[in-house]
Amino acid sequence: MFDLRSGKVRPQCKPALPLTEFHRDRRRVDALAFYCKACATARSEESRRRRGIAPQKRSPVPVAEGLKETRQRLHGGSREYHLRRRYGVGQKEFDELLAEQGGVCAICGGADPQHLDHDHRTGWVRGILCFNCNGGLGQFRDSPTRLARAITYLRGTTWQRALIHPGVYQMCSPTRGRPPSPRS
Repeated sequence: MFDLRSGKVRPQCKPALPLTEFHRDRRRVDALAFYCKACATARSEESRRRRGIAPQKRSPVPVAEGLKETRQRLHGGSREYHLRRRYGVGQKEFDELLAEQGGVCAICGGADPQHLDHDHRTGWVRGILCFNCNGGLGQFRDSPTRLARAITYLRGTTWQRALIHPGVYQMCSPTRGRPPSPRS
């Protein structure tokens, strides 16, 4: 039915075509699709028309040879795809926002933050954070009240050394009566 050196015969049209005119299909014995690319496209379009489905959209950007991943083809990569789909911004806007922040996390000032923070209620982008700061806000459910209570808690339960006699210190807390355990 086919000669690997010269080409493969199309089932419908019958002339021999070069092997580059067939999509790859590892499941088949010859590792090539049953229909050539042109016939496969025509069959797909006819099937869509019969079922009342709109024609498939074409990419405005030509696809390089062997490059078929949709994210790469349509968006330039997985990162761009993720940012656009989830937050409505691209890598360019991300880089501009990071430059406005001085290249550091908006909360702790740590270097190389990679997480785009957004308000879950409105969807608006707030800034770029490091992994820990972004996770922390998520754990507090973006609630200023919860964060304020956490700050009050930290300030009120921080153990401090109190001088009770020259050279003798005792650990005490402004709101708690117990000293820390000997193991801590």
